[in-house]
Amino acid sequence: MSDNRLDPVLSYLKSHHQEHLEELQDFLAIPSISALSQHKPDVLRAAQWLKHRLNAAGFHHATIHETPGNPVVTASSDMKAGRPTVLVYGHYDVQPVDPLESWNHGPFEPTIEDDILYARGSSDDKGQVYMQLIAAEAWVKTGGLPVNLKFLFEGEEEIGSLHLGDYIRAHQHELSADVAVISDTPMYQDGYPAISYGLRGLASFEVTVRGPYQDLHSGGYGGTVMNPAHALAHLIDSLHDDRGRVSVDGFYDQVDPLSDPERDALSQLPFDPETYCQSLKVPALFGEKGYTVNEQAWARPTLEVNGMWAGFTGEGQKTIIPASAHAKVTCRLVPHQDPTQVLDAIETHLKTHLPPGVQLQVERFHGAPASITPLDHPAIRAAGAAIEAVYHTKAAFIRMGGSIPVVVDFQEVLHIPTLLLGFALPDENFHAPNEHFHLANFYRGSETVATLWSQLGGLNG
Repeated sequence: MSDNRLDPVLSYLKSHHQEHLEELQDFLAIPSISALSQHKPDVLRAAQWLKHRLNAAGFHHATIHETPGNPVVTASSDMKAGRPTVLVYGHYDVQPVDPLESWNHGPFEPTIEDDILYARGSSDDKGQVYMQLIAAEAWVKTGGLPVNLKFLFEGEEEIGSLHLGDYIRAHQHELSADVAVISDTPMYQDGYPAISYGLRGLASFEVTVRGPYQDLHSGGYGGTVMNPAHALAHLIDSLHDDRGRVSVDGFYDQVDPLSDPERDALSQLPFDPETYCQSLKVPALFGEKGYTVNEQAWARPTLEVNGMWAGFTGEGQKTIIPASAHAKVTCRLVPHQDPTQVLDAIETHLKTHLPPGVQLQVERFHGAPASITPLDHPAIRAAGAAIEAVYHTKAAFIRMGGSIPVVVDFQEVLHIPTLLLGFALPDENFHAPNEHFHLANFYRGSETVATLWSQLGGLNG
């Protein structure tokens, strides 16, 4: 049944298109690049802009919280009993703009062409943060929200959310909620608005193989000692079989397989392997046999070498046996793999397969588990209904191959699930020159989020 209170909300959004567009351009004009220290004042200016705009939207308790890095901006509606509480997360920092010469317009000179808004941060994530804000404002200005809302916006996402985890742990009560909503993900493709219900986790490490005390002359010593580069190549090769499956004992022990309904849903998404190959400029695809490309990228664990180096790599020849060889490796994990267990298994495998005559060192880095929200969760169902009401098509249910660190904090510290509901398109050049956001999805995205609040509030029965 229709929600009479939603109609004026959507009308408010439509009648303020021009005003909202101008405000978004003002926000995008702030060069809030968190990776570059010279832009720290700009990052603060973006935080102040958000605080002011949240206040103007009716969230009068908007606050800037200092951290050892860039500030966190929070705000909340009046908390009313009997209503679900939603925590909205986003980030106001952006990536550097290099190479500048590849931009068709100034990256912080927002430009509209063919109903597409070009600027750094337009889709990742300022445009989607602002979209969430105006969806909430439309409810506040037309009679009041049907849910309790809390906002959490950070300025360090593009540099690894260095201090957000500590902030969340220190403010668990203030951030308590029933569900978190993040608009920092893409749709599946144009015409396929998507709900991302799962993210892969991460385990990372560096391998060092040490041989002789120094580089040796390959003429004098070649054939008498194990070459660390050869030993490392042997170790790396041992990690996979010829079917793309990881050969480490125990690697798959905790893997939660895809259910039949999930596989069926993913199989219905349009996908052309030939087009995919052409877009990557590779002659053929390779991956774990028995799974589709989307299943390989979203729902299967991986072990990837990110970099390898040893010995002399300069111009010309230097006939040596290197003293050491190195590789950086990361694993993308799926529910319910434990990063520590996975790294233990890999280290045991490497030690078992280490050739004689060299020594092994494994240095572990950051790890985080995967996250998943059940497809039958009320927030997932509500988002699906909101998408269908605005886009007049059913939502695509997808997973994401990457990781979003804050989702793990929400899962492990606040003990709440996360709904990933983004409206950017996959080819809108996030982190690259000429980043852009299709305005049709910006407007429909704000309407979808506003409709989501109605659905979560139970106003549609």
